[in-house]
Order: sequence, then C-alpha cells, then structure tokens
Amino acid sequence: MSAKPQTLVNTLRVERAVRRMTQAELAERVGVSRQAINAIETGKFMPSALLAIKLARVLEKSVEDLFILQDEEAAPVPQQDE
Repeated sequence: MSAKPQTLVNTLRVERAVRRMTQAELAERVGVSRQAINAIETGKFMPSALLAIKLARVLEKSVEDLFILQDEEAAPVPQQDE
C-alpha cells in the first residue's frame, strides 16, 4: 500500500496578521530577510527546523500550529490578505 502524496502548508501569514506584524518585523525578530518570510508564506521555501522553532516562539504557537502536513488533494489552509 502506498502513502498518499502530502505537502506542507503553513499559517504564518495568518498568525503574523493576527499580531499586526509586518514581514520585515517578523524577519528581524528571527534573523532572516523579509524576502525569506515572504518565500515561506507563499510556499516557495521550506524553513529549517531551527527557523521553524524560532518562528513558532516569536508567534507564540507550536511548530505544528504553524506548519501542517496535508494530503495534496485536501483543500488549502486559508490565508488572510496582507
């Protein structure tokens, strides 16, 4: 039996918006560029475990709350507009 294809999605943009935090502010707090935060939010870049933990701490969430393993055919996690 083969496993279903899965993808990793994130709620970073939503959690950042709840705190009224800009990409630049979050980036500064975790030590990366604003472009890196944008790339993570849009799914173009997968953060290291270390960066995922730093993001979770700054946003006061668990890593599992920010990054969700989802079946590819499932509906995407909703994202708030900036």
